[in-house]
Amino acid sequence: MLELNDITSFYGKTPIIQNVSLEVPEGKCLCILGRNGVGKTTLLQTIMGLTTRMTGKMMINGEDVSAQPTHLRANAGLGYVPQGRRVLGKFTVRENILLGTFARKDDNRAIPDSCLEMFPYLADNLEKRAGLLSGGQQQQLAIARALATDPQILLLDEPTEGIQPNIVAEIEASLMRLNKELGITLILTEQHITIAKKMSDLYLFMDIGRVANHGKTKDLNDKLIQKYLSI
Repeated sequence: MLELNDITSFYGKTPIIQNVSLEVPEGKCLCILGRNGVGKTTLLQTIMGLTTRMTGKMMINGEDVSAQPTHLRANAGLGYVPQGRRVLGKFTVRENILLGTFARKDDNRAIPDSCLEMFPYLADNLEKRAGLLSGGQQQQLAIARALATDPQILLLDEPTEGIQPNIVAEIEASLMRLNKELGITLILTEQHITIAKKMSDLYLFMDIGRVANHGKTKDLNDKLIQKYLSI
């Protein structure tokens, strides 16, 4: 589904992540782990084409998208939920979700039923301004907006950060449903190791802009967690 080969990504002239290679099979969930500042967010931004430039090769479904800009990567099947959510507070819930439809290949500008089924609160508050939602509700909205792009691969940067525990459980359940029932491939960064173990099939530790360790989540042990996550 997604393959990165020897990717180096730059902000300006400075390489932030270097020589990263990874593969994520269709329908799997990869969790990117590591301390703050090691390049997890930059890796997702690199996949979306949001850094200054990158070298190396990136494939989606066998198609080389290395030179493609962000909007064409979205057309190729990438959806993105950025850290901090970045919903438009003066826009309604409906308008925020509809923004995602402009990345669809089929030119369908209707809100997909799956977005409203997944998040009933949003379905009941489509005309409410997004700025009036709680942090957890805004995160649900950011996920719904990304789903409206009809993604094959969904990138999520710290999807449970700063969210009340009851909403965290709802978001976790929704993401697992997207992955296990609907078959959407997930790549997420996460600080909560318990959530990472529960949701993911694969893990990858970043350290100072490089891949430090990776494997199957069932093999993730306390020694690795202590080595790459402890301060």
